[in-house]
Amino acid sequence: METARPATQYGRITVPDADWLARQPAEPILEPDLPIVDAHHHLWHKPDYPYFLPELLADLNTGHNVVATVFIECRAMYRAAGPVEMRPVGETEFVAGIAAQSASGMYGPTRVAAGIVGFADLTLGDAVEPVLEAHIRAGGGRFCGVRHQASHDADPIIGSGCPEPHLLRRPDFRRGLERLTALGLAYDLWVFHPQLADALDLAESMPDANLVLGHCGGPLGYGPYAGRRDAIFTEWKTGMTALARCPNVSVKLGGMMMRLAAYDYGARPAPPDSAELARLWGPYIETCIELFGADRCLFESNFPVEKMGIGYAALWNAFKRIAAGASDSEKRALFAGTAERVYAL
Repeated sequence: METARPATQYGRITVPDADWLARQPAEPILEPDLPIVDAHHHLWHKPDYPYFLPELLADLNTGHNVVATVFIECRAMYRAAGPVEMRPVGETEFVAGIAAQSASGMYGPTRVAAGIVGFADLTLGDAVEPVLEAHIRAGGGRFCGVRHQASHDADPIIGSGCPEPHLLRRPDFRRGLERLTALGLAYDLWVFHPQLADALDLAESMPDANLVLGHCGGPLGYGPYAGRRDAIFTEWKTGMTALARCPNVSVKLGGMMMRLAAYDYGARPAPPDSAELARLWGPYIETCIELFGADRCLFESNFPVEKMGIGYAALWNAFKRIAAGASDSEKRALFAGTAERVYAL
């Protein structure tokens, strides 16, 4: 007898249902030779949900030509002791070890964590520089940026990554970002769509900063945003149109599973196929490509978070369906070239 799946908690990470994912409709891999740099994934140890190199490789080895990946901070393996501001360096040390395993060639051709984006508290201002230098040393040539999450919403049902609404406008944060930029590092910019005005102010005020906007700019579709899809799309597009005028901003395409809430992955009898996901996410991703151009857009899996709602192979097939009309040079940028450039891989 089939047991009921728990109610979907959008904005919260839950353990993927392996039996449910096994019902993914079978489909051939599209454009299997197209080189991909997965510009956003995590590695972690959660008590009920480990995601280390073997688990990542099981997803990577499903047919697409993933040549390299970029790890994004997820508060994993911080040091247990020492100065608080230095404890996140433990995450870079952890990921650098996995990257070294991958670089041995014993685990296949993909360069896992060729880029490492860690966490440093940019509100330290100028005092963040020793932390950044420690990350660089620990990264073994792979440390390429910082994500200090700025995502915030007043409604607790959304699940904010930042306790304050306007982190990006703080003078001490901006001094920290200046130190980050001076070291040639990228800033992964993670906000929800109502915060795009803050992102715009940051981009205009700090034109030398290399800003990589995550998850298509964070469109929300649950909680107080549910049932307002068309109005929210218009608000989101207005914000993204303004932000696209800033040449120092690139945008990651994907990462909308638990925030856009385009479908109820907790209630469906099986995951969608790639054609359905392309229909649901296509308007957002196509708009980003139209506004920013292929040379400032990069695809991301956001695994294993997205695994709550779709498998790795079908996810990248969906991206390839959305980008089907792009030229060969545009596809090279979207799937690999932009990531290589913005993260200096």
